[in-house]
Amino acid sequence: MSALELMLIVVLMAAVTYIPRMLPLVFLRDIRMPPYLRACLQFIPYAVLGALIFPGALYSTGNISTAIAGIMGSAILAFLRLNLVIVVVGGILCAYLFGLL
Repeated sequence: MSALELMLIVVLMAAVTYIPRMLPLVFLRDIRMPPYLRACLQFIPYAVLGALIFPGALYSTGNISTAIAGIMGSAILAFLRLNLVIVVVGGILCAYLFGLL
């Protein structure tokens, strides 16, 4: 593969990535969404992030029960609105301590 082909592939991939993100902004700019729809759309990033993280966290320890303990510990700390570092370290500690039992 030559350098020109590689550059063409990168430029085309960038265009394919950019166009679907740009089109809604251009064509739906003047459309006003109802407040309930806007409120529902605000939760989509959290749902996608959860769908990406949860399977990895569930199989991260090699033992489902320790993984669930870590997930529950993280969920409780996140519910208390603690710092992200504390939530992650707390989840790791919960999984580790549960694994010692």
